[in-house]
Amino acid sequence: MKISRRGLMGTAAGVAGMAMIPRFSLAALKAPASPVTITIADVAGNLALTQGMFEAYAAAKPQWVSRFAFTKAPAPELPAKIKAQQAAGKIDIDLVLTGTDALAAGLAQNLWTDLSAHKTDLPDLQNILLPQAYKMQGLAKDQGVVVTYYPSGPLIEYMPDRVKQVPSTAEELLAWTKANPKRFMYARPANSGPGRTFLMGLPYLLGDKDPKDPVNGWAKTWDYLKALGENIEYYGTGTTQVMKELGEGTRDIVVTTTGWDINPRVLGIVPEEAKVATLKGFHWVTDAHYAAIPKGVSEEKLTVLLDVINFILQPKQQAIAFDDGYFYPGPAVKDVTIDMAPKKSQDAIAEFGRKDYDDWIANNPLEVPLDPAKIVDAFRIWDEKIGAAKG
Repeated sequence: MKISRRGLMGTAAGVAGMAMIPRFSLAALKAPASPVTITIADVAGNLALTQGMFEAYAAAKPQWVSRFAFTKAPAPELPAKIKAQQAAGKIDIDLVLTGTDALAAGLAQNLWTDLSAHKTDLPDLQNILLPQAYKMQGLAKDQGVVVTYYPSGPLIEYMPDRVKQVPSTAEELLAWTKANPKRFMYARPANSGPGRTFLMGLPYLLGDKDPKDPVNGWAKTWDYLKALGENIEYYGTGTTQVMKELGEGTRDIVVTTTGWDINPRVLGIVPEEAKVATLKGFHWVTDAHYAAIPKGVSEEKLTVLLDVINFILQPKQQAIAFDDGYFYPGPAVKDVTIDMAPKKSQDAIAEFGRKDYDDWIANNPLEVPLDPAKIVDAFRIWDEKIGAAKG
């Protein structure tokens, strides 16, 4: 999740001219009888990228939405909360912004509204999404819509003044942790984008039997993580904690992603001089954030939410997703470039971005994450075999 800072975008780049932007979809959705309040729960730090888009919608279409109410929660906690609300017949969360973690948990528990019956009310996703973002859309199984995307990681981030021999392979990283106990850290994968990206990227780095099967194909990965854990003091509860410990000097190497490298340096949580590296055999494991609508939301609000999704997938709105590099690059749709972003975003990327990223993205394989059911398996096994060893 984002470390701190409320998004301040959506004014000059958001409101001006938005009311007359043509719709992506063919259907003409009917405005509600009166403006509604939409409650959005963010379990992925996504509001850092999209809050300006929602605020622009409220300003452009006050006849549809009176206001958006934003809440945040840890990803592992939300599915149980929604399930309890559905059992009670009272849903007070209208839209969930999630990564693949809570998306997968919600799919497994049948929490999300099936949008396949509303395809004519949504954009042609195959046509407007970036190719790799559209592959990520497949993970949603018509029960969510990709709203932001990035190639993610896994990368390692380190302080060059404290790490003189930078590991270049997974084996060298393990050896480094043995020689430098308690100086390496990553967060629990079920609540960390970099943590789960590291988890899903290791089978490629280690040449495991089947990178898509954590139950039967990850023997090397689970053995490696167990050995690595012997040199780790504890696992972070989330990525924010990991980055703070790197910045404070408690850890020297951590697991990161493009966005979690750039954004904490923009915010001053991690020193600007921190460096990143890949490990030999590296494959990107891509990531995305989704808008998912819990079952039980009223038909009136469902119509509004479909209109909102159309709006935030407009290229001008998507440019807000460059943010301060938190999900770099960020936009999920085609033809959105940094020069379309707010000046604040352009300045942050110019100062804290890395030239290596364009080359690494172009010249290393990009892999879609595990299918939702497999992600649930991977998280469960990690919690039982790896996380439990540290209490």
